[in-house]
Amino acid sequence: MSAAPLEGLRVVDFTRVLAGPHCTKALRDLGATVTKIEPPSGDLGRVGLPYVNGIGLYYVQQNAGKRNLSLDLNYAEAREIVTQLCRDADVIVENFRPGTLARFHFGYEDIKAINPGIIYVSLSGYGQTTSWRNRPAFAPTVQAETGLTAIVQDHFGEALTEPRGDSSSHADVYTGLQGVIAVLAALQHRNRTGEGQHIDVSMAATMLSVNERAGALLSEIDNDGEPIALSANESHIFEMADGARLTIAGSPIYSPMFTRYCAMMRRSDLLADPRYATAKLRRQNLASLLAEVRAWLATFDSLEQLQVQVSESGLAVGRVRTVNEFAKSDWVRDWNAIVDVDDRDGGTVRMPGNPWIFSQSQLPRPGAPAYQGEHNDDILKELQVPEQKIKDMKERNILLSRR
Repeated sequence: MSAAPLEGLRVVDFTRVLAGPHCTKALRDLGATVTKIEPPSGDLGRVGLPYVNGIGLYYVQQNAGKRNLSLDLNYAEAREIVTQLCRDADVIVENFRPGTLARFHFGYEDIKAINPGIIYVSLSGYGQTTSWRNRPAFAPTVQAETGLTAIVQDHFGEALTEPRGDSSSHADVYTGLQGVIAVLAALQHRNRTGEGQHIDVSMAATMLSVNERAGALLSEIDNDGEPIALSANESHIFEMADGARLTIAGSPIYSPMFTRYCAMMRRSDLLADPRYATAKLRRQNLASLLAEVRAWLATFDSLEQLQVQVSESGLAVGRVRTVNEFAKSDWVRDWNAIVDVDDRDGGTVRMPGNPWIFSQSQLPRPGAPAYQGEHNDDILKELQVPEQKIKDMKERNILLSRR
C-alpha cells in the first residue's frame, strides 16, 4: 500500500463549528496535515455535549487528528506567525462572514501576494459577493430559505403538532463536502497550470444543488397527482408482528412503485381496484392501501423472510434503527465504520470511520482531538520562533493553551 492520497498537503484551517471543520476533517482523513487556528474564545463546537475529559464529542468528531494553534490575531506577533504558516500552505479554508479575515490581512488577495499558488476556500451562507453576503447564516435558516424546511413541512403535514424544521445540519455538512470537492478540483488545476485560486462556496447554492427535486419543483408541473420527481421515494414506516419497525423504499402513490408493491405482495387484484386506479385516488385512499400492506407484513415472522419477497419485486426494505443499534450490525464491523478515537485519558470514544476504502492507498489512523493550543510550541519551533519570544507571547496571552 502506498501513502494516503493527500499526504504532504498542508492545510491551514481558520474554520469553526461545522461546515468548515467538516471540510478540513475530510482532508485530514485523506492524509493532509491540517493546522487549526483557534481564537482565544475557542471553537464554539467545543461546547457540544456530552463532554469527555473536558472535550465535547461534537468537537471530537469534526476535529480529531488536526494540529491546534491558538493565538490572538489582534496582536501583530500572532499575525506574523500565521503569515508564515500561510506562506508555506497549499490550502486555506475559512468559514467566517465575508471580509472578516481580510481585516486581519488574511484575505485571499493578502495570501496570494505571498503565496501565488494558494488554494483558498471560503465557505459562507450566501457567498462572498452577493447582496445577501452579510446575512448571518446557520444551517436551519439556510435550509428554511432554500426550500428544505418547506419540503419537511409538506412531508409531515399534520403529524407535526408544532411546525419545525429538520434537526440535522444538512446545509453545513453538504457545504463542507462541496468544499472538499472544490479543493480536489483546484489541486488538479494547479498541477496542470501552476495556478492557485480562490473558491467561493455557498451554503444556499449547495442546498439547491443537492436537492434532487429542485428541477421538478421549479417546473411547477402537475402530472395528474403523481408525486413530484423523487418525492416518490418518500417511504412509510411499518411495524412487524415482533415489534420491529421497517420502511420500504418508495411510496405506493407513485404509479411505478404501486405496480411493484402489488408484485411484492402478490396482489395483482389491487391493480384492478378502482380505489387505486390513479395517483390521486391512491392518495385519497392511502389509509386503506397501507392497511393492505400492513396485513401482508403481519404474515412474516422475520425481516429476513420478508427481505426475499421484497427484493423479488425490485424494492428495498430496511429496519428502522438507532445509530447505536446500527453500530452493532455485521455491516459496521465488516466496513470498520465505527472507530476508536483517543479520549485523552487512556481510553477511547467511538466515532464514525471513513466513508472510503482505497485499493492502493493507506489512510491515516484516527487522530486524537487536540486541546486548545496543544501544538503551539511544536508549531512555533518548526517556524524557528525563538524560545524567549514564545515565552513572552504566552505571558502576554497572545498564545493560549487550555486543557
